[in-house]
Amino acid sequence: MGDIAIRMEEVSKRYSIKSLQDSQQGARLRDVLTDRLQSWGRTLLRPFGVQQTNGPTRQDFWALRDVSFEVHRGEILGLIGRNGAGKSTLLKIMSRITAPTRGWLSIRGRIVSLLEVGTGFNADLTGRENVFLNGAIVGMKRSCIAKKFDEIVAFAEVEKFIDMPVRFFSSGMYSRLAFAVAIHQDPEILILDEVLAVGDFLFQKKCIEKMTKVAREGHTVLFVSHSTDAVQKFCSRALYLEAGRVVAVGEVQPVLQKYLQNQGETTPSSEGTHPTQHANVA
Repeated sequence: MGDIAIRMEEVSKRYSIKSLQDSQQGARLRDVLTDRLQSWGRTLLRPFGVQQTNGPTRQDFWALRDVSFEVHRGEILGLIGRNGAGKSTLLKIMSRITAPTRGWLSIRGRIVSLLEVGTGFNADLTGRENVFLNGAIVGMKRSCIAKKFDEIVAFAEVEKFIDMPVRFFSSGMYSRLAFAVAIHQDPEILILDEVLAVGDFLFQKKCIEKMTKVAREGHTVLFVSHSTDAVQKFCSRALYLEAGRVVAVGEVQPVLQKYLQNQGETTPSSEGTHPTQHANVA
């Protein structure tokens, strides 16, 4: 139990969805008042046995259903699944952005999440200002940010542009700087959602090397990607989500095989999978 960084027990998340009619009614003040008058009318007519059935409806949507798994310290867990499988909801719950509807989770260690490239960046501020701003948001002292500033900029390869507003950055520059800030915050648990989707091959290689080093130092990485190749080469274990439920969790190869079979694709080969080189899995 002492080496478990993340533990989830039957975590579920429910959202309440309004009908299209309801959302349209809330678009303008006139429609809001009309909706309120209709509600009063239904209340007045109820004693006379008159039922109104054309009002707005609500529907429950379960983004997650009874999700249970553990992540050990020093482990790199790959999270895979189609769009809408519940991956983003799961990350938001782990990052304390949203609370589960039911279930229980335990997080041991300081989390740094990079759920969207450039989260916390201000487009009108320079790269330099955004580095200090983003570091302050996650609780880093200014002296600590200053100490690591040159290393962050060098990793992102934006030395020539660091004093330009980031709105002029290319998507690649933006993603490199965002990742560099996140990875240099010394997180005990690092959550990354599709951060390699924008970068080129050389930057992806650099990111993987840096994340591998973080894991070897005993930190935990949760890596979300649609690239089965990246998960296969980089992760020590994998978790496959589908329709908000855990389909498979365990060694990378069989989990990826299950995922690709369900997608009707070719199963991956075991060549190039070296999980023991990347993490110490309990």
